Amino acid sequence: MSIKVETGSIAETMEGFVFAYLLTLGTAPRPHVVAVGVSAAGGSLRVSEVGRSSRRNIEGNDAVTLLWPPREDGGYSLIVDGSASLQGDEVVVVPERAVLHRPAPDAPAPEDGSCASDCVELPVTGPAGS
Repeated sequence: MSIKVETGSIAETMEGFVFAYLLTLGTAPRPHVVAVGVSAAGGSLRVSEVGRSSRRNIEGNDAVTLLWPPREDGGYSLIVDGSASLQGDEVVVVPERAVLHRPAPDAPAPEDGSCASDCVELPVTGPAGS
């Protein structure tokens, strides 16, 4: 199950988290993951102080994910998929999909193959900073 997050509520939702992970894709068959601080402004999410590998990966593939881990056991993670660009020292992410996600407590996997997790999808329909 997924809980959608409206783009306008991403900024409000991310206030409950301490930090995020930025996941980028390079030429290796695995994601590159770094811990980052994120701010919301003008319909986008901004990440500062990323390293060479993250910058190089974004130059080659703009698809990124921001993942805020839960603050407590059993809590939700916030996951935002988007397109990234480099603007000076910042990475600017335009959200395309956002979801609050956590494993469902003691739930068996459904036989129909649907999600056995407790998720809340966040529709991306307005500015991230509103």
